[in-house]
Amino acid sequence: MTTTQITEAINAGETALGIELGSTCIKAVLIGPDHSPIAAGAHDWENRLENGIWTYRLEDAVLGIQSAYRALTEDVKEKYGTGLCTLGALGISAMMHGYLPLDKDGRQLSEFRTWRNTVTGEEAALLTERFRFNIPQRWSIAHLYRAIRLREEHIPALAHLTTLAGYIHWRLTGRHSMGVGEAAGMFPIDSDACAFNADMLDSFDAILAENHIPWKLRDVLPEVLPAGASAGALTGDGAKLLDPTGLLQPGVPVCPPEGDAGTGMAATNSVAPRTGNVSAGTSIFAMVVLEKPLSKVYPELDMVTTPAGDPVAMVHCNTCTSDLDAWVSLFGQLLDRAGAKLPKPQLYDMLYNAALSGAPDCGGVAAYNCYSGEPVIGLSDGRPLLMRQPDIPMGLGEFMRAQLYAAMAPLKLGMDLLLEKEQAALERLTGHGGLFKTPTVGQRLMAGALGVPVSVMETAGEGGPWGMAILAMYSVRGGGLTLSEYLEQKVFAGAKGSTAQPEPEDTEGFGAFLKRYTAGLPVEKLAGETKF
Repeated sequence: MTTTQITEAINAGETALGIELGSTCIKAVLIGPDHSPIAAGAHDWENRLENGIWTYRLEDAVLGIQSAYRALTEDVKEKYGTGLCTLGALGISAMMHGYLPLDKDGRQLSEFRTWRNTVTGEEAALLTERFRFNIPQRWSIAHLYRAIRLREEHIPALAHLTTLAGYIHWRLTGRHSMGVGEAAGMFPIDSDACAFNADMLDSFDAILAENHIPWKLRDVLPEVLPAGASAGALTGDGAKLLDPTGLLQPGVPVCPPEGDAGTGMAATNSVAPRTGNVSAGTSIFAMVVLEKPLSKVYPELDMVTTPAGDPVAMVHCNTCTSDLDAWVSLFGQLLDRAGAKLPKPQLYDMLYNAALSGAPDCGGVAAYNCYSGEPVIGLSDGRPLLMRQPDIPMGLGEFMRAQLYAAMAPLKLGMDLLLEKEQAALERLTGHGGLFKTPTVGQRLMAGALGVPVSVMETAGEGGPWGMAILAMYSVRGGGLTLSEYLEQKVFAGAKGSTAQPEPEDTEGFGAFLKRYTAGLPVEKLAGETKF
């Protein structure tokens, strides 16, 4: 589209806006009628560890979306010389799940407990046994059960249980609605009904009755909606919340809010059976859309859904690039002191590419990137840790390859269950997220580690907020197409990208690293349990 055409589309309200509250960045992306990004804005933020709980403050979330939206409108003004008075559609997404309880007036009853917390191990195990369905620690229902078992004072007053995406959506529309993909991380979903599993709801209600709690679970969970459905419209208060200048007008259609897993599926065209995607940023997770149910329950495999409600097996690991980023920052500080300061993208590219020069097995180095507990590898507490065999010289290449492999190792252990034990069919795995920003490196090493081809599209850098904008556009322009058909025909037709095949030396080298990594897990476990 030409600049004139984009300006006309903006003024005619033919755009869609996706806002995603990620782990370290809140980003807003505006797309035109052809689904291409035309403007963006961002706001950095960080989680807090308060009283042993990883959390974000809701006032920071509101200020963050305002800041990202303001930056986006400034981008629009600079590029197209116009203000942003209306939108064709709007969608909100955020990091998945966690625990966010509200009373009947919408007041927050406890701190927002994020996906990173690993305090619900006992409750998750009890519910998994009760439901005969894997309940991960980060799911909302595990946190709710913990609060009930601890007899937390807020439980009787709970009227709405939601997630960060659901909360912001409610603030903008007044509706407690949620996309089915995000809802699947609150409580198990019946894909055929595109609703919470009724038998499991009844089972949990029995727990509530035993504890004399005056509400039913159905009454506090949000309305579940598939992609393409209407989830309300931007209210006057919502418009002022997002744009305090008053320029943005109410009435914008808003699609069901989703989690970053759902937006990642949309952004990588991975919603059809036999497709999958791997998102590698602050956390790392891989999702494979299934053709048939799993044969048994695996604690390492989460059963969620696509934004359309189709069943998905997910391997989710709490930490990916955080420790890697810390080491890159350290090397940057060294260069600064040497008077050789490099721009951050150039620094990342240099260090990532150094990994390709290292020995395929990392030359005796083992790294653990665990900033928190990691259920996939059985850790209740984590501690970043580096170990090496002292009789083998360590070069920069081996060190950096070990850091990248550490980000992939827990994912590999979970994916082996899915691809080898369950023989799940996977024709295409598409990567996105910060690990893939440097061309070739993360993609090639991931292909070698997982033993499957990994594709990266040219649009991979747009990520979740772009996927959310696409879901918003689909909700008003779907035209009767399924989500898979819409993505294939309207969004990704002719999309360009690259595919890395597993290199035998990388696969063999990663296998050797993984043996060393697995052997050292007792040391990592002890490190996480040791307080200093």
